[in-house]
Amino acid sequence: MSSGYLEVLRTTGALRVFVPALLGRLSFAMVTLVLLFAVQRSTDSFAVAGAATGAFGLANVIASPYRARFVDRRGQRFALNSLAIAFAAGLGGIAALTAQPDPSSGALVALAAIVGLFPPPLGASMRVVWGSLTSPGALRTKAYSIDAVCEELLFTTGPLIAAAILSAASPTVGLLATATVALAGTLGMTSSSLSRQHVAVTASPGKSSRPLRQSGFVAVLIALLGVGVVLGTVEVVAPAIADRQGSVGLAGILLASFAAGSAVGGLLYGQRTWRSSLVKRLLISVTVMTALCALLTTIELVVVLGFGLAAVGFFLAPSLVTGYLLADDLTAAEVRTEASSWINTAVNAGAAVAAVMVGFAVDAMEPRLGFIIGAAVALILLMAATVPLLRKSKAAPVADQLQSASIKRAPR
Repeated sequence: MSSGYLEVLRTTGALRVFVPALLGRLSFAMVTLVLLFAVQRSTDSFAVAGAATGAFGLANVIASPYRARFVDRRGQRFALNSLAIAFAAGLGGIAALTAQPDPSSGALVALAAIVGLFPPPLGASMRVVWGSLTSPGALRTKAYSIDAVCEELLFTTGPLIAAAILSAASPTVGLLATATVALAGTLGMTSSSLSRQHVAVTASPGKSSRPLRQSGFVAVLIALLGVGVVLGTVEVVAPAIADRQGSVGLAGILLASFAAGSAVGGLLYGQRTWRSSLVKRLLISVTVMTALCALLTTIELVVVLGFGLAAVGFFLAPSLVTGYLLADDLTAAEVRTEASSWINTAVNAGAAVAAVMVGFAVDAMEPRLGFIIGAAVALILLMAATVPLLRKSKAAPVADQLQSASIKRAPR
């Protein structure tokens, strides 16, 4: 690890808050798989299980900005702890319900949707802490990069851990373990001095300071919707190709290649000192990611496809990091958690839409054609975002120059 990343991690109190925050976020990488199999085994129906996980995911996406706003208004300790307790209790409720003989399918889906309202926004909250620890420029870029890379690794290892628990024990144990990890990680994070410093605001932010009202912010979200579409496309098409090859294990290898590419891209992105504006970086990252996704349609050899997916993934973490930096740049400090959460919401929403759209497509045609469909949708979103983003960039050349100067001056 470079000296720049070590400098970030050696910041006083950083590891004390970052490690438990990562532990809590691990639960989000585990929950979908354990929820799916808990409902499926109790109802003997993948349709009900899919409905339950879909309801959980939809509720999570819809409620995400409101949970983040709750944290901004009430402070990290109270808000995150409250959400974590509700989330863990909800998972415990699902565990109890699935342990009953012949549980109600409707009740399981409804409870899954309710639980989806409460996952604490540990990622967005941690980025607020990083923002308070680092000055704008190179050091903050490194902080967000290492955060994004670690999160990518969590979502690679989380399902493996969940699968191991399901194999060794039961879905009920998996749900309870997920709840315990979420609660322990959140309480560990909020008990740190750095997290406790982020207290409730004394006055509610005015409507004019809301992230969605800031010039250029919606355009950033539209571009990141395109990133989410590419992400969702890969998560559907890669397993479909593996299924056509008759190997479920191949799906894991292909998705791991994509995640590995993202991790490498995030580390290299944070290591470099950038002179170009955040807007240009975002547009270039999304453009290249979209073009590479389209080119995957032409790859027939599975081994080459793995390298192609790594190339597409290489631009995922940099796109997210740039989005987080733009969220900081475009919004006020009192709505920073909400702004960061909107970045995740846009990506997750794009992935969800792509999963449905491309899922239907790969059922009806050659799976590889799903890549070109996803890339086409991402390109449309990118084009919609480009004009307002470039207009915003030209309207504030002085701000870009100041940002570039701060990057040059920031300590390595």
